[in-house]
Amino acid sequence: MRLVLASGSPRRSELLALITEEFTVCAVNADETLRPGAPLADEVVRLSLLKAQAAQRIYPDAVCIGSDTMVTIDGLPLGKPADEAQAAEMLRRLRGRTHEVLTGLAVLPSGGAARTLCTRTRVTFRDFEEDELAAYLATGEPLDKAGAYGIQGHGALLVEGIEGDYYSVMGLPVAGLHVILRQLAQELRG
Repeated sequence: MRLVLASGSPRRSELLALITEEFTVCAVNADETLRPGAPLADEVVRLSLLKAQAAQRIYPDAVCIGSDTMVTIDGLPLGKPADEAQAAEMLRRLRGRTHEVLTGLAVLPSGGAARTLCTRTRVTFRDFEEDELAAYLATGEPLDKAGAYGIQGHGALLVEGIEGDYYSVMGLPVAGLHVILRQLAQELRG
């Protein structure tokens, strides 16, 4: 079966490569506007499906994979910061606290029903110092990451603990995706 990853994220490509080297990358544009009042877990799944559907319009005979990750604290989403000042504000809000990372996944086979899931991972930041915050901001890493940090990069220095799926925090629930792809392959073999 032909797989298409509906993402231009190098991290998601690296993670999918843990399952298989045989896939096509298709960076897609999807409206990522959140619906007011909708549960955030539902929203990451919906956005994942929108991405998979956008890829399937380009690759109609493929199994398309979409994923979306959202950092939340106090029930509110933290998106990608617009600038360094907003990144600093987000990181100060997370400092010394536990937040939740929601990652949606949608696997859309050609002519079949989508299979979706949402993982919830709790990440606790330590009470880091202002000079550590400044050093992290200076790396530039926070500017293109939801919640202003990358757990797989220098952001790991801010993390005290994690409960749940590390790979989901990186952007792709590898184990869950592996299970879904195995099920699809078995169904295709009959």
